[in-house]
Amino acid sequence: MILQIYSKALYSTWIYYAPERILFDAGEGVSLTMSNRIYAIRHVFLTHGHIDHISGLWTVVNTRNNSMGDREKPLTVYYPKENTAIEEWLEFIKKANDDLRFELIAQPVSAQEKIFLRQAGGFARYIVPFKVKHTVQDFSFGYNVIETRRRLKQEYRDLPEEEISRLSKRLGPDQITEIYEKKILTVSGDTFGIDPMDAKDTEILLHECTFLKTSDRRMNAHASLEEVIEIACQANVQRLILYHISSRYSGKVDRYLRNIKENINFQISYVDPETVFTL
Repeated sequence: MILQIYSKALYSTWIYYAPERILFDAGEGVSLTMSNRIYAIRHVFLTHGHIDHISGLWTVVNTRNNSMGDREKPLTVYYPKENTAIEEWLEFIKKANDDLRFELIAQPVSAQEKIFLRQAGGFARYIVPFKVKHTVQDFSFGYNVIETRRRLKQEYRDLPEEEISRLSKRLGPDQITEIYEKKILTVSGDTFGIDPMDAKDTEILLHECTFLKTSDRRMNAHASLEEVIEIACQANVQRLILYHISSRYSGKVDRYLRNIKENINFQISYVDPETVFTL
């Protein structure tokens, strides 16, 4: 998995997920930072309609349209259905680029809808949106990247390897295994905190953490470090990445995390609000 992330609360947030050429949100500066790699983007998933998460979309579209890069591939923008701010922004972008030389697809989606990215044989990888609590005026989503995998059925898991091999040859692998869904990445978007079940057993939880101190928060629209840690513990995540951190904490995040790291059983890292994070 390759992630490139920039996130500074109030200013700009974008997340590039390289395996599937996905941009989650499109804050200001994404084209400047990614440069020619914006031509690799196939899908944009917007979490909500606030300007620091969508303002860079205009530049992505305009640059792809006017430079010498590949214009044959379409660009699909997915967003929460009935989010009027995003719909109006997309209409403006289309009007401002009325000579578009590639297909720009605006695709509203609903919570729990499956958006397939790849299917081959028994393998599938897809996105599933889920509702999050942010502001009353804005329909907001988080997103799960999910893939189907195979594992031994419960009744065979404690058998010796030699016995499993014999059963596989006699019965066939499809008879002793089962397909299951595995969350490989969960993106929270801006939120007061996601439901832990939406990130249950995910490999990586990328959760906004605007406030490192709960007492610094004035409105219930963003999460604090204490709340995010509790969510990650309940969700049984393998790794937690904090993002959307307020610039008031620049250079101080390590100090806040020092004691917490001793009491958790998952990896934790953060997106510094002054730098681009790469995993």
